[in-house]
Amino acid sequence: MELRKINIQDAHAQWEYTTALPADENGLTNPYHGVTYDEYKKLVLPALISYEHPVNMPEWFVPETYYYLWDEDRLVGEFRIRHRLTEALRNGAGHIGYSIRKGERGKGYGTEGLRRTLQIARSIVPEEEIYLRVNKDNIASQKVMLNNGAYLAGEDEAHFFMRIPKNR
Repeated sequence: MELRKINIQDAHAQWEYTTALPADENGLTNPYHGVTYDEYKKLVLPALISYEHPVNMPEWFVPETYYYLWDEDRLVGEFRIRHRLTEALRNGAGHIGYSIRKGERGKGYGTEGLRRTLQIARSIVPEEEIYLRVNKDNIASQKVMLNNGAYLAGEDEAHFFMRIPKNR
């Protein structure tokens, strides 16, 4: 398995994955659901790549890097690292968001992908803990987080707020 940063060489596979994701699934939003390949390659891909080192973004914008989990020649998941927290992210989505391709769920990809993403995030985020949020009804994702050393730090009506110590 390999975690690859978003790139131009893998554009077609990334487009297929991204546009197949629902607009909102288990709290992971996807404004690119259904865009054409041309739109993805000309507009979406350059924008997503630029989020790592943003220029001329609103003050609330946080740098974010996209990674894709590959198992040999198959793209099986997406992982996003937000480089720091705003107050909204601290009390919301946190540092990392991820998804696994529907046909590949339940095979350990979430746990391994999050493990690899945490290795990278630990060198990026300034906070002492990695913040994550999960829907209360998403038992599989809760297990992925727990398998990676998460603990329950709080909750609201719909979500659990999980934390993973950076120095774990």
